[in-house]
Amino acid sequence: MAKRNSLKENACPVARSMEAIGDCWSMLIIRDAMLGKKRFGEFQKSLGVAKNILTMRLRALVDDGLLRLEPAADGSAYQDYVLTEKGRDVFPIMVALRQWAEEYAFTPGEETNIMVDRETGQRIRKLELHAANGRLLGLGDVTLKPAVA
Repeated sequence: MAKRNSLKENACPVARSMEAIGDCWSMLIIRDAMLGKKRFGEFQKSLGVAKNILTMRLRALVDDGLLRLEPAADGSAYQDYVLTEKGRDVFPIMVALRQWAEEYAFTPGEETNIMVDRETGQRIRKLELHAANGRLLGLGDVTLKPAVA
């Protein structure tokens, strides 16, 4: 199998983000961490992924600053994997992926779950992209230009 080229130095922000969080196991680990899982065994049980793959993905997420290792909260000899600010900032991406899948990846009536506001119990609104003036934006309303240094 050919070795994949790294995207860490790519000029495209999408490519760089995919380098850090584009692997499906990485996103599922982040999802589980957002749901409160902290231990290697919890991730392994939830995901059913091989231990060597899980070890590599957890190490990469720590190396990339999305997770950090902390002494176990219960005082045991274990360590907990905890989301960093960078890891918590994946939340809107996770919500966008979830909402896309709710729309397109399930057949009508197929069992799933929905994301609700913990305070009200109401389903959250679909994410939207707005211009600085509040105007709703679609794909045809945006373009790319060089960033100002």
